[in-house]
Amino acid sequence: MNSSTNARKRWWYIMPIVFITYSLAYLDRANFSFASAAGINEDLGITKGISSLLGALFFLGYFFFQIPGALYAEKRSVKKLIFICLILWGGCASLTGVISNIPALAAIRFILGVVEAAVMPAMLIYISNWFTQSERSRANTFLILGNPVTVLWMSVVSGYLIQSFGWREMFILEGIPAVIWACCWWVLVKDKPAQARWLSADEKQALQDKLDREQMGIQAVRNYGEAFRSRNVILLCLQYFAWSIGVYGFVLWLPSIIRSAGAADMGMVEVGWLSAVPYLAATVAMIVVSWASDKLQRRRLFVWPLLLVGGLAFIGSWAVGANHFWSSYTLLVIAGAAMYAPYGPFFAIIPEMLPRNVAGGAMALINSMGALGSFFGSWFVGYLNGLTGSPAASYIFMGAALFVAVWLTLIVRPAASQKPVPPKAHSHA
Repeated sequence: MNSSTNARKRWWYIMPIVFITYSLAYLDRANFSFASAAGINEDLGITKGISSLLGALFFLGYFFFQIPGALYAEKRSVKKLIFICLILWGGCASLTGVISNIPALAAIRFILGVVEAAVMPAMLIYISNWFTQSERSRANTFLILGNPVTVLWMSVVSGYLIQSFGWREMFILEGIPAVIWACCWWVLVKDKPAQARWLSADEKQALQDKLDREQMGIQAVRNYGEAFRSRNVILLCLQYFAWSIGVYGFVLWLPSIIRSAGAADMGMVEVGWLSAVPYLAATVAMIVVSWASDKLQRRRLFVWPLLLVGGLAFIGSWAVGANHFWSSYTLLVIAGAAMYAPYGPFFAIIPEMLPRNVAGGAMALINSMGALGSFFGSWFVGYLNGLTGSPAASYIFMGAALFVAVWLTLIVRPAASQKPVPPKAHSHA
């Protein structure tokens, strides 16, 4: 069997499916920021304090169902889990456009978080079933690119949809693709290589043998309890909590910040285009940083310096002040790109420290703490914006959170200090 042909088949068949699925999940969680900037608060009589809580409720649901979702995906089926989630989250997203009161909106935001909670850990488990260790960090990066790439085009499309139709129609139209994609997912996806019709019997066996060999070289961890109590997992949970405060405070409130700080006649289309630029910069930065991280095999070196740049950019944006819109905006673009760039190296850390029987659960635990940070960050940034009438205090808060994440990253013991893995089981691209 030609292993490069096998690899090409898997990359071309699986990664577009992974990318589209995660992109749709991200679309339906991030478009709330545009409704907030476009008048949902006035239409439903939502105060600024309640608005920040509604934006954050998604992450509360997301927090509670990470680990149950990962366990189902690991023990049962990624295919079935994501199929059901696609239909439910597309339906919830579209229903957001027809609600008429605050309790209904709060319930839908929470349920949307619940049904999307399993997506990230399930996708990481799915990738680990199909890609070897030397491929996995690049595959994870391709998955996570669905985040900034989606916000990039969603920022522009949502701006046009709101201007042409309104925020209700934006929610309805942007929820439909997930339901349609569920049918494609069901037809295209197989949980394991052994089930794929597009690989020969020899290709399936060779891939499975390599995946099994890799697991033999990693130090055994008996169960989730042992993994969850390890020093590095605890530190990475705290780090991702602090990091996510900055990321989601930024994602959920950027359109509102731009609209309040920009010219009085700035419309939603202009806000959409300006909101898209940080994610374009983030996409480029993520690709470059993940490539360099794989090349040098230095994961932490490509995490903490970038988060430090992000924190400094937030403080710089505060120092420049709202009276210098373009200088402040440029620093926000830098902050956005710097916060997103380290995702690839970060998500490569855990699979290099823990065996497959616990790595999925550990990733779910870390991601759930990120969700808790996202909840706190998106709520508190919205609260500060409403309380102070400007984003200045929010910049300081998000910058400080990133500085904490930098310190926590620095005290994580690198993977090299773990038990050495035989070369055959621990090769890297």
